[in-house]
Amino acid sequence: MGSFQRRFIAALLASATSLALPLAAKAEDAPKWGAHLDLEGKAGTDRNLGEGDLFLPLAQTDTTLVFGDMRMRFDDQESQEANVGLGVRHMLPSGWNLGAYGYFDRRGTENDSKFSQATLGLEALSTDWDFRVNGYIPLGDDSHTVGTTAGGTTAELSGASVLVITTPDSMLEERALGGFDAEVGWRLPLFDANNNEQLRFYVGGYRFAADGVEDVAGPRARLDFTMARVPFLWEGSRLTLGAEVQHDDPRGTQAFASVRLRIPLYGGESASRLTPQEQRMTDTVVRDIDIVSQTRSVTTGTRSVETATATAGGSALTVIDSASTTGAQMISGVATAGANSTVILSGNFTTTTTTQLQAGQTLVGGGSLAVRSASGKTATLNVPGATINGTPGGSSATVQMANDSTLTGLTINDTDGSGTNSIAVRVDAVSNVRIIGNTLSSESTAVAQTLLVSGASNNVTISNNEVSSRTTGGAANNALNFVGGSGTITGNMFTSIGGSTVSALSLGNSGTTTVTVNDNILSASGGTGFNRAVNYAPGVVVNAGSTGNINNGGVCGGSAPISGAVEFTNGTTCP
Repeated sequence: MGSFQRRFIAALLASATSLALPLAAKAEDAPKWGAHLDLEGKAGTDRNLGEGDLFLPLAQTDTTLVFGDMRMRFDDQESQEANVGLGVRHMLPSGWNLGAYGYFDRRGTENDSKFSQATLGLEALSTDWDFRVNGYIPLGDDSHTVGTTAGGTTAELSGASVLVITTPDSMLEERALGGFDAEVGWRLPLFDANNNEQLRFYVGGYRFAADGVEDVAGPRARLDFTMARVPFLWEGSRLTLGAEVQHDDPRGTQAFASVRLRIPLYGGESASRLTPQEQRMTDTVVRDIDIVSQTRSVTTGTRSVETATATAGGSALTVIDSASTTGAQMISGVATAGANSTVILSGNFTTTTTTQLQAGQTLVGGGSLAVRSASGKTATLNVPGATINGTPGGSSATVQMANDSTLTGLTINDTDGSGTNSIAVRVDAVSNVRIIGNTLSSESTAVAQTLLVSGASNNVTISNNEVSSRTTGGAANNALNFVGGSGTITGNMFTSIGGSTVSALSLGNSGTTTVTVNDNILSASGGTGFNRAVNYAPGVVVNAGSTGNINNGGVCGGSAPISGAVEFTNGTTCP
């Protein structure tokens, strides 16, 4: 319990003690309406509340009562509120009690905001009917900053453009809402009007609003069962059992079950002589349980959108979208982008000729790419992915690499079918090539070699790719055929199925082949001649550190001499 709650409760109890008279006072000496303390507990679907309510008659005649009211309420979500009010009620000969009241309210929210408001209310109470309306008016500072959210710069694809979007910082602001509520109540005729037990049903609604936040508005219904004379308790006590439900869009449906106990502090014996209409003069003032507040996000600047013109490293940027570009146009677009450019592919492309990369060019189909706008703002673009389905025919590849070129994040399928040689990606007589994070496949009734490195290509990096090849003919089948040159082969999955001589990884056959092979998964199956996880030829040099490979199918085989060995996690080596 916070210091604010402790101080208020102490003041409430001190006032109650100073005004209380001995319960043994003679009834004829007691005023018609006396002070009382109500204690209430409410168990809810979203939160639980406790309340202390001190009702103080200040002046009275036989038909009029001026009263003060002090309340303290707190919940299990670090929110608390105090209400101090002044009201008047007057009994009419017709059987109605008319009342008016005003309160000053102060609330501390779970977000550590402090709000004040005035509550003004009117009521008309009879033995059978209740009518109430309350208005709530925020006082002083009605908004507090309860948090901040940092903005930032992001990038996204939009057709054939990359947009750089700058979002300003925003503040999370809590606002107090002004509004009103109203209800009508009816005494259900289950008990006689003079009985100590009564059951009342209430239905109404509420609406609270403020600029920039969603309105809090909806219906409310409640049911109260009251015992004016409680067995085993003192004269003038009152016990009320209640149930309440309400709904609004911001807060959803909330329901409460409540228990309220009245402890008379003065005039307890005289309470037993009061008529039902007179007893209603000290009914609890019904109003909203707390100052209603809502949060909103407030931006502190202006959102801007620019077009990225280059990568963060300064490479010219081109986007080619399959929604507006054919496969043939994509190939010419890659050529037009030129050397040392970055080309982003978006969507699915079908090609019948080779996509030839330019020197220093990067072809991106997925993953992350840092881009830059004309004003110099940088952001990371998450490329969703792209596919090239190629049938170039003959021994042509779907994609041909160039010096210093990079291929990343693409799915490339070469499906020549009856072609003489199905090649998804070819590296031929070039250097400093990077093939990273792609999914590559080839399928043929003749030779299939999904990834072919030839022509003494040097410094070729092949990493984190999934490479598969399949042939239904009696020809050679290699997922990766590294024929001469040098490179690093790491973290890939190579799978070859079908054919005559089947190899997941084939090294050598033309000149010296110097490679590092580590952390790959290799599988070869379905061959009529042999199934080799690694196939090697004379002149192959396997560098030290070629470890951590997994053999998921196939043997090691080839022709010596070979330098070094490919090591597997099961303790074997090749050769």
